[in-house]
Amino acid sequence: MVGEGKELNIYLIHTKDKFTKKLRIQLVVLIVLILALLIFIAGYSIDIIRNNKIYKQYEEQLAILKQQEIERQEAEKQAKIPQLTEQGKENIKNIYHSDTKRAFLTFDDGPSSITNTILDVLKQENVKATFFVLGSRVEAKPDVVKRIYDEGHYIANHGYSHVYENIYASPQAVLDEYNKCNEAVKNAIGVPEYNSHLFRFPGGLVGGKYADIKCQANELLEQNNIVHVDWNALNGDAETNNLTIDFELLRLQETVQNKNSIVILMHDAPAKKVTAEALPQIISFLREQGYEFKNFYEIIK
Repeated sequence: MVGEGKELNIYLIHTKDKFTKKLRIQLVVLIVLILALLIFIAGYSIDIIRNNKIYKQYEEQLAILKQQEIERQEAEKQAKIPQLTEQGKENIKNIYHSDTKRAFLTFDDGPSSITNTILDVLKQENVKATFFVLGSRVEAKPDVVKRIYDEGHYIANHGYSHVYENIYASPQAVLDEYNKCNEAVKNAIGVPEYNSHLFRFPGGLVGGKYADIKCQANELLEQNNIVHVDWNALNGDAETNNLTIDFELLRLQETVQNKNSIVILMHDAPAKKVTAEALPQIISFLREQGYEFKNFYEIIK
């Protein structure tokens, strides 16, 4: 009996030891798992914190870049809004005088069905021009006017109707046509503060049936901070209905000779398709003569 009890106790002790050992192993495994989990959570938390920090830095950099882009766009916008200064007025008075050779390509009466062709050539040749637009045509083709503006060309004012008896009814009628055209341009380009401050009288300022009205209108325009410019060279596209490239080049050569600063009159109208076709050769000729191309952004300051 006694022997049997001892054997039982030994068995129980042995069993208990095995259970305790197993429990210890399980406990150790559990602790290791918990530690591993804690390490994982800690690492994951550190990663989240680090990523959040990086993301915050990225957001800050993105905000800075976005602000810089807004400022750049605003600067570009302001640079394309003419500001007529006293220096600009003086520049206009001396537009036909320069120590260096410069050429201003100007196009009247647009936009029209040939404007995009003209713009394509100017873009290919990397030349900026000045467009004296008609308000009535601006309202008909606002998308083309927007392209003129977006591509860095100067949008100047040629009145609204180009109907002489309307525009030259009185000096005030000239100013009214200027303002009406200017409103059309502002709407087309989406820039409410735009004002070209630059007008070209249909038919030119000097002479003609309405010479007195023009003279009085010019004084009224000046009182409203608007200057005018005519031309001292031309391609002859208003002189005949039988235009050819050779004719335009010849007229240009005749009217350009011996002049350093030239403001060239051309037309942007369906009947002047030859002008668009001749434009690459016109630009090539002027370059060969040593002219540098300018537009009135460099004059109206």
